[in-house]
Amino acid sequence: MRRSGSLLIPLAYVTAWYVAWVAGALAILDHFPGVRAYFPVGGILDLAELAAEKSTSFEPVYTGLEQSVLSRRGPVKLILASFGAIVLIVPVSWVYFTTSREKRIEQSFLQTIMILPVVVTGITMIVQYSIALAFSLAGIVAAVRFRFTLNQPSDAMYIFVAIGIGLGAGVGALGVATVISATFCYATLVIWRMEYGKTLTGPFLTTMTRRDPGEDEY
Repeated sequence: MRRSGSLLIPLAYVTAWYVAWVAGALAILDHFPGVRAYFPVGGILDLAELAAEKSTSFEPVYTGLEQSVLSRRGPVKLILASFGAIVLIVPVSWVYFTTSREKRIEQSFLQTIMILPVVVTGITMIVQYSIALAFSLAGIVAAVRFRFTLNQPSDAMYIFVAIGIGLGAGVGALGVATVISATFCYATLVIWRMEYGKTLTGPFLTTMTRRDPGEDEY
């Protein structure tokens, strides 16, 4: 098991990555206002407005698709959303490198968390406006049997984060996806550096657990 190292270096790389891409995106939006219509932001408000409009009627299967992937701006928004998902999952992979307890990184798992947000982004843009398509997708997934074993329980967190980033990018809420990615990276790095839960020594933990210093078992 690898011991926790310096926190400053991974924090510096992760922070520089987020600052560079956020600053670049804001600069593009400021200099080219027309790009704002294609940028995957504000999607949650669009979903809320659409839900209010259709609250009294059953939605057709393809009505929403005409406003998303089938619209003229749909392919461009899909490309930008997928690219944004990749940008946000990269620092998550760095955190996996840094905090992994394994001596050797499993490449297949790393490739999975890198590609999964892109796949989820595309699927979300297809089904987000259609209940019928969402249920159809659930049926298709249920018909396929997946066999995948995670080496560490903590690896499941990376799968959930990748799905969360993909969902945020897919509904056009790239800002929410950014918060998910950044919060996960910073929290994981801090907990890794503190070695939280590794031992139960110290006045605070001894008082909470009611264990004597040096006691191994209850």
